[in-house]
Amino acid sequence: MPLLKNGAVAEDQWVKVADDAPLPQTQPALMSHARWQAEKDDLSRRNAPLGIVLPNDLDILTFGPEAGRFGLIVLNFPKFSDGRAYSQARLLRERFGYRGELRAVGDVLRDQLLLMHRAGFDAYEIARPDAAEIFAKALQTFSAYYQPTGSSPLTILQRRLQQSRHQEAAE
Repeated sequence: MPLLKNGAVAEDQWVKVADDAPLPQTQPALMSHARWQAEKDDLSRRNAPLGIVLPNDLDILTFGPEAGRFGLIVLNFPKFSDGRAYSQARLLRERFGYRGELRAVGDVLRDQLLLMHRAGFDAYEIARPDAAEIFAKALQTFSAYYQPTGSSPLTILQRRLQQSRHQEAAE
């Protein structure tokens, strides 16, 4: 499955590890939330990067304080009409200040990609290999926004206010 990261097709550096399989010693390992819960003490001592796949129904308010331990957090869209991962992403970025990679998997659709990006996602698993380039172009559709989010650049109003201040300072 192609990975779209920061607007471009990228190679996935993370090794997906089953709950009963050993973790690679030096490579970044991606594991389930259930495994993290069961082996938290041992995994906390690991030197190589850890990533976690969170269940769609997980209460992010209970998990959020641990988010900074992970270089990658994967959130699932099991079907296009299930938007819980949007809320999970915004909470991770805006309330808990998560700055690592936030990846959308599952039913990731081109029509919803920009909203996913605005919610805080910066990586997406694309189901169709031939669609990755089309998805990358979709992320470039808009360069400015009216509504603020915790993971977006300045809003149009904020840009205008900055320009106004710069003009006043120059006069």
